Amino acid sequence: MASGFPVRELGFGVQIPMPTRAEAGTGGLLKRSLTEMERQQRQQMQMQHAHFLRSVRQRTLLAPHASSYLPPPLLRVLSSGSSSSSVSSNLTASGLARPQEHSSVPQAAATGVERMRDRLQELERRLLLDEEEEEEEGEVSASSSAVTTVEWSDAMQQIITPQAPVPTPLSTSPTSSSSSTVSSSVSCSPPSTSTATAAAASSSRQMLLDTAAAIADGNLETATAKLAVLNRVANSRGDAEQRLTAMMVGTLLSRLNPAQAGSSSLPIAGLCSEEHFAAAQMLYELSPCFKLGLVAANSAILEATKDHSMIHILDFSLGQGGQYAALLHVLAERHRLQPAVCPPALRITVVADPSSPFTNPNSSGNLRAVGDRIEKLAKRAGLEVRFSVVHRRAAELDASTLGCQPGEVLAVNLAFVLSRVPDESVSPANPRDELLRRVRALRPRVVALVEQDINTSTAAFAGRFAEACAHYGALLESLDATVNRDSSERARVEAGLARQAVNSVAREGMERVERCEVFGKWRARMRMAGFESVPLGPDVIEPVKARLASVAPDHGFTIREEAGGHGLGFGWKGRVITVASAWR
Repeated sequence: MASGFPVRELGFGVQIPMPTRAEAGTGGLLKRSLTEMERQQRQQMQMQHAHFLRSVRQRTLLAPHASSYLPPPLLRVLSSGSSSSSVSSNLTASGLARPQEHSSVPQAAATGVERMRDRLQELERRLLLDEEEEEEEGEVSASSSAVTTVEWSDAMQQIITPQAPVPTPLSTSPTSSSSSTVSSSVSCSPPSTSTATAAAASSSRQMLLDTAAAIADGNLETATAKLAVLNRVANSRGDAEQRLTAMMVGTLLSRLNPAQAGSSSLPIAGLCSEEHFAAAQMLYELSPCFKLGLVAANSAILEATKDHSMIHILDFSLGQGGQYAALLHVLAERHRLQPAVCPPALRITVVADPSSPFTNPNSSGNLRAVGDRIEKLAKRAGLEVRFSVVHRRAAELDASTLGCQPGEVLAVNLAFVLSRVPDESVSPANPRDELLRRVRALRPRVVALVEQDINTSTAAFAGRFAEACAHYGALLESLDATVNRDSSERARVEAGLARQAVNSVAREGMERVERCEVFGKWRARMRMAGFESVPLGPDVIEPVKARLASVAPDHGFTIREEAGGHGLGFGWKGRVITVASAWR
C-alpha cells in the first residue's frame, strides 16, 4: 500500500491500516499528494474506515436500550439514560428499595460511552466529508486533510482496548466480586470475532447470575446498578446471547418489581392466553428438541399397541393435534405395506380439567374443531378414528367416565402436561402425584412422558435463575440453527419463552405454574406412583435419529440415550433440553 501502513484485521471483515509509532508521534497525515491509482486506493480505504466506524457504533455503542421482552413500565425504570441512582430512586418510590448512598460509576460509564459514540460519529463524518471535497476539487494537499493519523490511531486504540469504567459493587455480598467487570475479557490485541463473541457472552451471562444473587441477598442497589448495564447489552433481535440477556433482564425486573409488571394474576393469565397457546404450538414445530420428543412419544405408543385392533389414547394436552397427524401417517403407511392386515380402530379422548387455569371457557369448542380435523384426516387416509372430549378433574378419572370399552388397549399421552400440574410444594394434596395415581389405576398399556429437563419446581430463586440461563440459552442458540432470525413465528415463540421464564423463575407459590423437573426427579415420581420404565427399542430410537438427520443435519443437535434405552434426551451441543420416556 502506498501509505506504507501495516495492515491489521479487526473483525467485521474489514482490514484497518495501523500507523507506525513514528508516524503517530509526528502527526503524519492520512492525506498527501498521490497518483491517481494511489488516490483511488486511499478513497477505498477511507470508505472502509467509515463503514468500520459505523459498524462499531451500531454493534458496540448503540445497542438498543430496550427489549421487547421487558414490561413497558419497567423499561421506563431502566431507560437508556438512567444511572443506578435514578433506577434505585424509582424502585424506592415503589417501596422496593431503601434510600441509600448511590454510586456515580454507572453514570460515568454512560458518559464514556456517549463520548466514544460522538468521537466515532465525528470521525465518520469527516472521512466522508473529505471524500466529497476531493471529488469536487480533485487531489488535495496534505495540509487540507481533515483526519490525521494521530486522530485515527487514537480512535482505533480506543476501539481495540476500550477503557470503559465498570460498576463497583455497593455491598459486601460475596457474589459481587465475580461480576466486577463487564468487558474484562477484551484483550489489548484484537481478538477474533468468535473469541470476542464468546468473551462478551461469558461476561453478560456472569453478570446476569451475579444480579440474581444480589436480588436474592436483598442487595437492591447492587442489582439495579448491574441491571442498568445489562439493559444496554440486551437486544431481543440480536444474537442468542443478547436475546437471552433481554429475556432474563425482564425476568429480573419482574422479580424486583412485580407490582409494576401488572396485577398478580397477569403472569398466569398471559400463560393461559390464546397467543401463548399458539406460541407453544409453534415451538413444538420449530424446535427439533420439542418436535422429536413428540415423535418419540408417538413411536412408543404405536410400538406398545401394534398388535391390537382397538387403541384408545388418553390425552391431557391436545394442542393443535399435529402429533396425531404424524401418528395417523405411520398407521396409514403400515396398512399400505401390509394391506391384508386391517388397520386398528383408533379412539382419542381429551381430558379437559375444569379446575385448571389452562382450561378456558372456549376450550371445548376449540378441542372439538381440532378433533374434527383429525377425523377428516383419518378418513382420507382410510383409517377409523373417533374423537371425544371429557371435562373431568383428575380425582374423577376412571374407566366409566372415560368410556373405556372391552377389548381396547389404553395408551396415555402425558407430553408436556405434568410440569403445569401443581406438586407437593404448592399444595399438600399434591395434584401432580394424584393425577399419576389415577392414570395408574386405569392400567394403561403404555404412558408416554415428555418434559423439559430443567428444575424450576423446588429450587430457590437464584438456582432457578441459573438453570433458566443455561436452559433457555441453549434453546435460543438451537433456534438460530433452524429458524430465520427475522421470522415472525420465531418472534412469537421467543416471546412465549420469555413469559415462561418470568413465571417459572420470578414467581412463587400458586403464581408459579411452570414447574419443570429434571429427568431424574420425573423418573423417581413415576416409580413412586407405581410405574415401571419401558425401554425404547431400536424401532423407536432409529426412526427418531433418522428424523433428526433429515431435519437438522450437522447443526449441533444431539440425542442422548439413557442406560438401557430408558429415555431419550434431545439437546443442543450436549445440553439436554427435553427428555422422552415410556412407562407402564
